[in-house]
Amino acid sequence: MAEEKKKKPFNNPIDEDKITEIPHLLPYAHTVGGVQIKPIDKGRVKGRAVEAMYDQTEMQLEQIRKQIELLAQQAKNIHDRVNISEDIYLAEMNFEPLIGFTYHLYKKKDEKKVLSMVGPAEWGLNPPYTFIATVKMLADHTWEVLEKGE
Repeated sequence: MAEEKKKKPFNNPIDEDKITEIPHLLPYAHTVGGVQIKPIDKGRVKGRAVEAMYDQTEMQLEQIRKQIELLAQQAKNIHDRVNISEDIYLAEMNFEPLIGFTYHLYKKKDEKKVLSMVGPAEWGLNPPYTFIATVKMLADHTWEVLEKGE
C-alpha cells in the first residue's frame, strides 16, 4: 500500500500559473505572510543622500567661517595693540610705566601725544588734552586698550 502512494504523482490543486518552482526569485512576496517587496526609488535615495551631504558640509563650513572670523578678530586686536604701543612709545612721558598699571593717552593741541597717570574724569570740566585711550601695560611691553576715546 505504501508503494502505491509513492507512485501516484502529486496533483497540486493550485493553478500552475499561480505557482513557481523558484519562489525566492519572484519580485513580490510568494506567501500570505511574506514581506512586501517594493522596488527602490534610486533617485529618491540618492537625492536624500546628496541633501544630507550638503547639510553636513554646510554645517562644517559654517564652523570654519566662525573660526576664521575669530582668528581675524584676534589678528585685528594684536594689530591694534601694536599701533597703540607705537603711539605710546612715541608719546611724551615723564615717568617710567610699570607692567600691570593703567595709564591714559592724550593728544595735545599741537597733535603730539602724551602718556599720563591722570584719568579723563580727574581733569575737571576743561581737560587740557583730547582723550585717546586708557591703556594697561602688559608683560610683553605692549599695551591693552581698556577704553577708547571718541
